[in-house]
Amino acid sequence: SMDFSLFFSMGFCCYSTPASALMLMSQCIAKGLTPFQIVLLWTSLEDEKGNLFHSQAYSRANEVGEVDLEHASSLGGDYVGVHPMGLLWSLKPEKILTKLLKRDVMNNPLKVQLKLYDSDVMVTHIAITTPKVSLTLERWYVAPGVTRIQVKEGCLRGALLLPPGEGRFPVVIDLFGGIGGLIEIRTSLLASHGFAVLALAYLDLEYFEEDANFLLRHPKVNLTFSVKTGLSMAIHLKQVTAAALINGPNFILDIPQVYRGQINQPWLFSPHSLSISTLGLVELQRIFEDTRAEASETFFLPIEKAQGHFLFIVGEEDMNVNSKVYTEQATEQLRRHGKNNWTLLSYPGVGHLIEPPYSPLCCASRISNLCLFMHWGGEVIPHVAAQERSWKEIQKFLRKHLVPVVTSCLLEEQIFLEIQKQ
Repeated sequence: SMDFSLFFSMGFCCYSTPASALMLMSQCIAKGLTPFQIVLLWTSLEDEKGNLFHSQAYSRANEVGEVDLEHASSLGGDYVGVHPMGLLWSLKPEKILTKLLKRDVMNNPLKVQLKLYDSDVMVTHIAITTPKVSLTLERWYVAPGVTRIQVKEGCLRGALLLPPGEGRFPVVIDLFGGIGGLIEIRTSLLASHGFAVLALAYLDLEYFEEDANFLLRHPKVNLTFSVKTGLSMAIHLKQVTAAALINGPNFILDIPQVYRGQINQPWLFSPHSLSISTLGLVELQRIFEDTRAEASETFFLPIEKAQGHFLFIVGEEDMNVNSKVYTEQATEQLRRHGKNNWTLLSYPGVGHLIEPPYSPLCCASRISNLCLFMHWGGEVIPHVAAQERSWKEIQKFLRKHLVPVVTSCLLEEQIFLEIQKQ
């Protein structure tokens, strides 16, 4: 049976299919309107900390009095044109520079309120105006049947999310970046698409090989894996067959990295190259420019030693990291060593925080542990388009380089068992 939400009010009908679904799925239709009537669609949600986000779009009904967001164009509001998921990705915080961030992906969905008003309602009066019709949608980051295991193994801290079924599943290790804490939105969506995903809050490469033995002991996973945003891991760990790198540097930041007696020193930055925009946003894009010219080859990670394949994803308007330049350096380094094991996706107008599809663009937000407002960059339309395209490319890349390996391992295991029987 089709799961949908249906609300009637004064002859109006508004429904969404399905009412409860993954973030990547939606269809919303309003019926019972006057032909060619213009209406205001208003969307809002409240995050886990009580922060409010909202978006709006004015749409015109067709000749039979329907507004189907799959085909109807927004005439104005937070976006213009035909964008079926526009009301979701155009959500903006009521408290400026607040990022929409879901931490509990397993137990609670995002509850999205959708309301329909006459087009002449003033936006400033929305709070005191009764909508013609309203409904609540549930948008989950995790599919039914996905299980989550808290990981505390040696120095390893994170969460392992497993798809439903017997396995064995290819493993993806997800490192979200410097936002802080354990972020599982990408982890849970990948697990919902058939990958076993280990989300880590941080990585200590010196201990990881030893602590990763718990993956070997798990009956549902295959140790050959991919990493997301972990260049060092892709270089040093032979089990890594693929790495998707999103807006990352090709050198060590902050503190020295120690691995098997080798010490990789962090790249020194120039504090005077830090920029603060007219809105008071900190931009780190150029802080390594002065030292880059003087840096020796030893400061760059030896990417040519990696055995696996790379997918580089670059936002060309990244105001936090000069990721386009660093990726060009990394690919040139591979090229000089006769390597062609990489693919580059570079997106104009796209900022630093490239997240799963339909995530609202966060061009700037507060970094709580630094007490700074960081400029991430990006323009709304190209950014959300790149999120959708890159998500498809990431899954395609992971399936190409991980799934055949797992299938091969399972076949070898099956042959071994058959020989034992004989």
